[in-house]
Amino acid sequence: MTDLDVLRVFCGPDGAGGNALGVVRDGAALPGADARAALAAELGFSETVFLDDAVRGTVDIHTPGVRLPFAGHPLVGLAWLLRSLGRPPRTLRPPAGEVAVGFEGDVTWVRGRAEWVTARTTRRYASVAEVDALPAPPPGEGWLYAWAWQDEAAGVVRARGFPRRGAGVAEDEATGAAAMLLTHELGRPLDIRQGTGSRILTRTHSDGTIAVGGRVRRAAP
Repeated sequence: MTDLDVLRVFCGPDGAGGNALGVVRDGAALPGADARAALAAELGFSETVFLDDAVRGTVDIHTPGVRLPFAGHPLVGLAWLLRSLGRPPRTLRPPAGEVAVGFEGDVTWVRGRAEWVTARTTRRYASVAEVDALPAPPPGEGWLYAWAWQDEAAGVVRARGFPRRGAGVAEDEATGAAAMLLTHELGRPLDIRQGTGSRILTRTHSDGTIAVGGRVRRAAP
């Protein structure tokens, strides 16, 4: 069996919430695309990440059904894990491009570009109550990021994410890529409260990149 770390990424300040992530630190132990896809499907997490080159930070990201060029929560989780092992990375390299990594207290940050985010739709609702009332998943096709202002002046957003891609994940607990896309669309930093208790922080940068950050915990065995 491939050694696997299981984390919760984008936890709330109290440690609640967080999106489950599988991390295979020794990508060479499972080199084939088919084998990786099979493991990701077996685990059933929204994403599983494989570290292929620890020196360069080269990674491969899989959902239970597809391979992704970029995703926020696997990169935040992997960066946190490597730091916890005494090897904090400055850069990670998913297929989409070079991702800068930073750490501030217990928050891990990664920086990417909105154009790296695979096709998904953001949809604003009139109230937090409307977002909370949505079934999982709502009717329709395609990745949906449903959101409403919880406190517009403070940049606080209530959001829920629905992959709607037939891979067994009815609702994504916390979604860094979608948070990045929403931040790009709104043009401002956000404090996103997603799922049942997750929290995603975002920032905009003058070079056009967007940072997503959050807290990470090891999942209970």
